[in-house]
Amino acid sequence: MDIKKKLTTLFIRLFWIGVLAPVLGIAGGVWFASMGWFGPLPSFEELENPKQNLATEIYASDGVLLGKFFYENRSPVTYDQLSPHLVNALISTEDERFREHSAIDAKSLARAIVGALTGRSSGGGSTITQQLSKMLFTNVSSSKVERVKQKFKEWVISVRLERNFTKDEILTMYFNKFDFLYLAVGVKSAAKIYFNTTPDKLTIEQAAVLVGMAKNPSLYNPHPTKFPENSFNRRNIVLGQMYRNGVIEQWERDSLVTLPIELDFKRTNHNDGSATYFREHLRKYMKSWVKEYKRPDGTDYNIYADGLKIYTTIDSRMQKYAEEAVITHMSDLQKQFNDHWDGTGKDYVNTPFDKELRSGQVDTLMMTAMKRSERYRLLRKRKASKQEVKDAFDAPTKMNVFTWNGGVDTLLSPMDSILYYKSILQTGMMSMDPQTGFIKAWVGGIDHHYFQYDHVKDAKRQVGSTFKPFVYATAIDQHNYSPCMTVPNVQVIFEKESWGLEEDWIPRNSGETYGGELNLKDALAQSVNTITAYLMKQVGPRKVRKLARAMGLKSSIPAVPSICLGTPDVSVYEMVGAYGTFANQGVYTTPIFLNRIEDKNGVVLEDFSPITKEVLNKEKAYVMLNLMQGVTTKGSGVRLRWKYGFKNQIAGKTGTTQNQSDGWFMGVVPNLVTGVWTGAEDRSVHFRTITLGQGANMALPIWAEYMTRVYKDTDLGISKSDFEKPNELSIELDCSMFDKVKLDFDEDSDNEEF
Repeated sequence: MDIKKKLTTLFIRLFWIGVLAPVLGIAGGVWFASMGWFGPLPSFEELENPKQNLATEIYASDGVLLGKFFYENRSPVTYDQLSPHLVNALISTEDERFREHSAIDAKSLARAIVGALTGRSSGGGSTITQQLSKMLFTNVSSSKVERVKQKFKEWVISVRLERNFTKDEILTMYFNKFDFLYLAVGVKSAAKIYFNTTPDKLTIEQAAVLVGMAKNPSLYNPHPTKFPENSFNRRNIVLGQMYRNGVIEQWERDSLVTLPIELDFKRTNHNDGSATYFREHLRKYMKSWVKEYKRPDGTDYNIYADGLKIYTTIDSRMQKYAEEAVITHMSDLQKQFNDHWDGTGKDYVNTPFDKELRSGQVDTLMMTAMKRSERYRLLRKRKASKQEVKDAFDAPTKMNVFTWNGGVDTLLSPMDSILYYKSILQTGMMSMDPQTGFIKAWVGGIDHHYFQYDHVKDAKRQVGSTFKPFVYATAIDQHNYSPCMTVPNVQVIFEKESWGLEEDWIPRNSGETYGGELNLKDALAQSVNTITAYLMKQVGPRKVRKLARAMGLKSSIPAVPSICLGTPDVSVYEMVGAYGTFANQGVYTTPIFLNRIEDKNGVVLEDFSPITKEVLNKEKAYVMLNLMQGVTTKGSGVRLRWKYGFKNQIAGKTGTTQNQSDGWFMGVVPNLVTGVWTGAEDRSVHFRTITLGQGANMALPIWAEYMTRVYKDTDLGISKSDFEKPNELSIELDCSMFDKVKLDFDEDSDNEEF
């Protein structure tokens, strides 16, 4: 009897030890963790503001997100920006009693412990709050002992989170922190990348897919290269849990589980999306900006981690139309170019280089390009010999090359790829509101993935006859000339002694066509060099340069007579700003691309406004607009009428440089100025004929395609109104009664050779 009694007592003691030991062990572990024995815990301030890398967001003027700068592609949302389906799906699947417990769910914990002891797991024991604490403050350890310590720390942190934040705030922090892969950190990025939507617009089945990834974002990832079948099955489990918890009806679950997962996958990449060249220019600008504007503690802002919000002047719709216009025309122009040269190949005779360069000079040009490549730099870094370098550049290599039908994987020697890329035409385009200076569209090239060089701001090319309006404007401003004033069409001599030249300079007209007289309007319309040279001789290059400087041309402009025919190298950015002066009644407005910059809390760090300066009076500016309208009604830009059907007032100027290396078109309407340049990377690559190589064929069609789309979108407010005429106009503009001898004008023969 005594033995039986002792055994009973022993059994009871062992039973209570077995029951109390885990409880006491857990309690002790929690106490040790709370005392910091297992490592430091976050302070209250850290709980209030957990450190996260927040992406800087770039917004268009119409509120559309253009892109981001980031280490982690994370943009926070507030609770009211979350779809109820997201919240319901997460609670139903990960933590059914989330609204009831205070960080630790005893029932789930007990189930998890029993599962661990018996080897039959029936679900995890971590609550949503515990999962959040794990994401925020601990790193998973491979050591079992360290993992146990971390678990105790997570419990302590979870309890503190529950004390300091509401349930809704915890849910929001969870969704903002979770990494959904493919650079989708946080639910805002995930909704955009996987479904091209926002978190508040996620459907039930979309929300279920994202919540399903919480179990394992890789194993249950819906992307076709990952595990779409796993994702499909996991989504349906989430839908089942939502039905089980009463947040959706049975008929909803039954209908939704049969649907396939339909992604609208748009991976975030700086080379993809809209306004890529503009965003790269903005990134460079922001790197300088952060050196001037400091955080409250005096340290530099980090554009990749501080969650700034940058509000730009770019209009996403106009940017889209500009990019579409570039694709439409440049793909066609490249075909014209290739057909014109009958393709390209290893034989330099069949490549679009100047005739005088088809000897050893082409080899020199190719070698220069080779030495600028990353491949060459790496070879030289490892001290490769000249022969090894030559062999490396001549050996066929697997590579992906640009085509207008998308990137193509091919086998090509690096030297042949250089030759191929030199035959590809590039473009730069910018569109601006002349009254505000707000840049509305910026296209710096044909494909930022393959060609990073920006042809709007960074590139400077000879402007050809687009410079002539500055000469005309100087003459009209200085001498009050009328567009109806006639000038003999004879060659003008700039004597070397009088103008400080090495030899006499005598500008020629295209086709050597001379004789008769032309009024200024017809002369500019037909881009006649002799008339521009005559005006230059009346005012002198210094005054022309002074006016051009006042209109925003900061590039080098030598005070020599030849600038009248467009010898200076100028950027599209500068040219658009300068032409805006004509449209803005003689007031130059600096082009700007930013409205304001805010910190992550919405505090405005800087507001931006343009700088204005009066350069011409209203009358002279209007006279210049009237002059340039002749270009589009009867001059080198007339195809805007007969080919594209424009009937409204358009002031413009084409430009073509020597050998057709550069094609320009500057187009002005009352509330929009747009400039386009087109040409190859190397000036020695070009069309052989003026018919194809002039600005009216190379650049003008981009303007036409763009404006056709802009006018069609009436919400933009770009009307086809006339230019505002000054109340008092003393200069005669009707030249019909003064018409004298005119040149026979062929639109395909631009008078733009120097």
